[in-house]
Amino acid sequence: MRWDVIVVGAGAAGLLAAIRAAERGRRTLLLEKNRKPGAKILMSGGTRCNITHNTDARGIVAAYGHQGRFLHSALAALSPADVVAVFEAEGVATKVEETGKVFPASDHATDVLAALLQRLERSDCELRLGEPLVEIAKIDDGFQLVTPEGVHETTTVIITTGGQSYPGCGTTGDAYRWLAELGHTIIPPRPALTPITTNATWVTSLKGITIPDVIVKVVVSDRATTSSETKPKKKKPLDERRGSFLFTHFGLSGPVALDVSRTITGHPEPMVLDLECDFLPSQSIEEVDATILREAASDGKKQLIGVLSRIVPRRLAEALFEKAAINPELKAAEMSKVIRQQLVEALKRSRIPVSGTRGFKKAEVTAGGVKLGEVNSSTMESKLVSNLYLAGEVLDLDGPIGGFNFQAAFSTAWLAGSHV
Repeated sequence: MRWDVIVVGAGAAGLLAAIRAAERGRRTLLLEKNRKPGAKILMSGGTRCNITHNTDARGIVAAYGHQGRFLHSALAALSPADVVAVFEAEGVATKVEETGKVFPASDHATDVLAALLQRLERSDCELRLGEPLVEIAKIDDGFQLVTPEGVHETTTVIITTGGQSYPGCGTTGDAYRWLAELGHTIIPPRPALTPITTNATWVTSLKGITIPDVIVKVVVSDRATTSSETKPKKKKPLDERRGSFLFTHFGLSGPVALDVSRTITGHPEPMVLDLECDFLPSQSIEEVDATILREAASDGKKQLIGVLSRIVPRRLAEALFEKAAINPELKAAEMSKVIRQQLVEALKRSRIPVSGTRGFKKAEVTAGGVKLGEVNSSTMESKLVSNLYLAGEVLDLDGPIGGFNFQAAFSTAWLAGSHV
């Protein structure tokens, strides 16, 4: 059988692209190398699947920074509100959490996948599991796709194989080779939304502690070389985010740490970077200083570490005392101006040396991929190869945590499926 459309990769983007193409009357085949579709859907968001963010198209574009302009047409075709409507039409009620993340009300990613498979089945698209694409070749009137099961011919191909994040799910960057052979430029892939590692024992000793509100800046440390390429004259932060993070046995995880990780993986010398942490972002330096003075004055006989424990979690207070080499048995009344300044500095500008990240194995998304300038953002068709379309994480698109990456996958897939 010759197909009108073959979609490669049955993840979030592939399922929706195939649905859209098939519902438009195209004879559609969806190939997936795993034995089950939607592996990353099932594990995302702590198995809850954060399908989008509670914002409009402009909010998604802004979240992507300079990459956001590429998404205008895709978001016009399928907005965050449209994504919610797609799932609610299949019986999946949704909810918006305080952070703006949109989840299925059931908190079950299985409901998200079931909804997509339900609609896929109605579309008459043929889904073939356990059939990986081995080679793709351009022929005069379309493409030949080689799999272990044989050769498939088609007029149009949509590549939705993802990047290299969570390779255990099957996302091993297979498409980069095929697309490079077809002439596309591949921006070197690197992990994004991945936990950060450190050798600082005061950090790893705090494993299990969550700080709900912290500002984290990525800065070049004093360990950097004097090269103008690695040590800017002005120590302007390379990145800055605010949110929660989690101390772990290897370093840091949680939303704010994951968000700044792409800056670390994109730096030529990650080990010269520090994370500068403001544990009291709602207070200025002067306000923190006044708070410490006030708390110490209320009970001069109390140990100073107990005073700090009223401001931040006890274990963090102990770690900051150790880091600043302050006697933990010091009484509040014995606090000098110098010690108070050390405490303010520890609370507002603690530095954590970066040793690296946990890489693709623990990355939620991939930064890098097919160069955006080689793809028509109005249709998702390749500018280099006619009738070749790309959608989802295979593109050089990576957004912050919070449903932005699923939204981009759904929107680019819908747009591609609308034009094949």
